[in-house]
Amino acid sequence: MESNVLIGKGAAPDSPQQWLFAKYGNRHGLIAGATGTGKTVTLQSLCEGFADLGVPVFAADIKGDLSGLSMAGEAKPKLVERAAMVGLTNYVPTIYPVVFWDVFGEQGHPLRGTVSDLGPLLLSRLLNLSDVQEAVLQLVFKFCDDQGLLLLDLKDLKAALNHVSENAKTLGPDYGLISKASIGAIQRGLIALEADGAESFFGEPALDLDDLIRQDMMGRGVINILAADKLYQKPALYSTFLLWLLSELFERLPEAGDLDRPKLVFFFDEAHLLFTDAPKALVTKVEQVVRLIRSKGVGVYFVTQNPLDLPETVLGQLGNRVQHALRAFTPRDQKAVKAAAETFRSNPKLDVAEAIQQLGVGEALVSCLGDGGIPGVVERTLIRPPRSRIGAITPDERKTVRSRSPVGSKYDTDIDLESAYEKLNARASAAAEAAEAPPAAAAPAGGGWWDQGSAQAAPVAKKAAAPRTSSREGVFETAAKSVVRSVGSQVGREVGRQLLRGLLGSLTGKRR
Repeated sequence: MESNVLIGKGAAPDSPQQWLFAKYGNRHGLIAGATGTGKTVTLQSLCEGFADLGVPVFAADIKGDLSGLSMAGEAKPKLVERAAMVGLTNYVPTIYPVVFWDVFGEQGHPLRGTVSDLGPLLLSRLLNLSDVQEAVLQLVFKFCDDQGLLLLDLKDLKAALNHVSENAKTLGPDYGLISKASIGAIQRGLIALEADGAESFFGEPALDLDDLIRQDMMGRGVINILAADKLYQKPALYSTFLLWLLSELFERLPEAGDLDRPKLVFFFDEAHLLFTDAPKALVTKVEQVVRLIRSKGVGVYFVTQNPLDLPETVLGQLGNRVQHALRAFTPRDQKAVKAAAETFRSNPKLDVAEAIQQLGVGEALVSCLGDGGIPGVVERTLIRPPRSRIGAITPDERKTVRSRSPVGSKYDTDIDLESAYEKLNARASAAAEAAEAPPAAAAPAGGGWWDQGSAQAAPVAKKAAAPRTSSREGVFETAAKSVVRSVGSQVGREVGRQLLRGLLGSLTGKRR
């Protein structure tokens, strides 16, 4: 079992070897360089080195090249020669323990999380919500917490949004003003999120972090590879997912203090996506996680093309650095070269700014923390070759590796638990049935059968007491009133009155 991670050695015979000390592996790091300069091979070598230490690894695989870790490499002459140059004496092609993951469940085990685990802040980032819309989303999460409604997948969240929208007035006194326009914007964002395939990520069984922190029977750390070639095409989803995973590690792992080696090393490829157009609250959260997660025994290594892609507050916390070549074609590139050179501990024998532009493929400037956590002097270094295969494996080989996985039976079948969607639908159905049911008959006054007769007789007696009128009288009165309404002059109204008196007088005489 190795005690430290060998990164490489300078080309000169008297150049020192460059080691990443295991006890400083949780002090984070940076792997930077232009496209095609060898960052992926460096990343692969570091994954092997940490696995040999017994440290589990999680790495995002953008191009599929890291899948070669699951297959033995070939002792090609160039690789054997490079191994001898850097002092890698035990260079033997080796297969490493690999578990493949995929948010979409296509090239690895489905990697899921719940809506509640993601939380309103990261979900707002994913949906690109405004501050007002984020506040409404937080309100919905609070309501679900108060009501004991689990938010596991997107249909749970949509059901909760519909319920809150329909009961906005009722919930207002307890939760404040609920804007239906904001809820509509959130719902539209969820539709777009589903169109991107993000619904595959939300659900059960959710990832158990213990399944990432594993060793094989030989004591080597398991290398967890996230197939990110498709996920990378959705930058917001990619960066949000990896930040969620870091946040989960930070919240769930206990304090570890200073360890002989990290519990887990996390490689964040294309790290610039995390900070592109990110709101201040999100950047602050990243800074907090990076600053504090090392006390949980987790090392975070950012992989990006340009060091300027990272905020200075984050860049300043990265103690182990591997800088591949940068090309200074534009003013921004020249600024990046200068900034990268200034972050290294100076070496009197080396013009760092000049060397960054002259590095060849597979060569880098390396500075790691030494005794006491002091940054080492930067050295021009040839990177050690990987023992595993360089390049991507075939789909059939990936399928074979996946079939041997110790966690496949746990994650390959999704589970639909009772959650907010089912509970809110049950409430709505019960309310609808209650509204359709006929009202109960009112109990009669007095409550006994002996009162029913008198209760029924009362309206009959009241009706009998009403004065009766002749049907003929009713006809004549109607005719007379019609005449009065039809005559508009004073003479016509007088004639009408005389006619009415005559008719009523004749009726009275007949009765007598």
